Amino acid sequence: MDDDLALPADTLAILNEFLAERSKREAEEEDRIVNQDGKEATFEENWQLSQFWYSKKTKLAVRDIVAKLLKEQTGDQEACNYRIALLSCPSLYKDIKDIYEHVSIFEYDERFAAYGNDFVHYDINCIDGNPDYLINHHKRYDLIIADPPFLSQECIGKISEIILKLQRSASKSKLIFCSGEVVEPWLSARLPVHKCNFRPEHERNLGNEFVSYANFNLDNYI
Repeated sequence: MDDDLALPADTLAILNEFLAERSKREAEEEDRIVNQDGKEATFEENWQLSQFWYSKKTKLAVRDIVAKLLKEQTGDQEACNYRIALLSCPSLYKDIKDIYEHVSIFEYDERFAAYGNDFVHYDINCIDGNPDYLINHHKRYDLIIADPPFLSQECIGKISEIILKLQRSASKSKLIFCSGEVVEPWLSARLPVHKCNFRPEHERNLGNEFVSYANFNLDNYI
């Protein structure tokens, strides 16, 4: 029976090589987290969590948008209190953190706890029937950038509800929402945003058409 289930030698060699390479990557990732401060930590995408990192071009474009928004903060107190929330878009963190201190990264993936106090563990499903979910972060954020993990009406509804709780002011807080073009009718029914010309790109080509939405004239900041 055991002989019948044994893998051919060449197949077994390929499998062992794959497992060894994966173990090496995981060990290297763990070393980066342990040996570097959170600001420099790097991570591979976890496709099971629908993680797809932005291209360098997109990360720098968003960083520059944030820089221009920060320059618009006129008073010292206003600038000091400005808070940025990144919802399910961890690949933006490093470039934005490089230019501004007060950035919170909301993530389900607890690997990003390597970012220390900037990390906020969240699960969009916990908002159901729980108006106090993330209450310590309610009405705290002036800029929210979101990229929901799934292109479904349910996911868009839940993350929209969280955004409404996190924004400091319904009339003043800025929102940038990156997602598939298919979510537009669900999103516009939940949040006061419109589709923009700016199109986020990813390191890997995705099958879905990705676009951006905002509650202000985002394209003027490109």
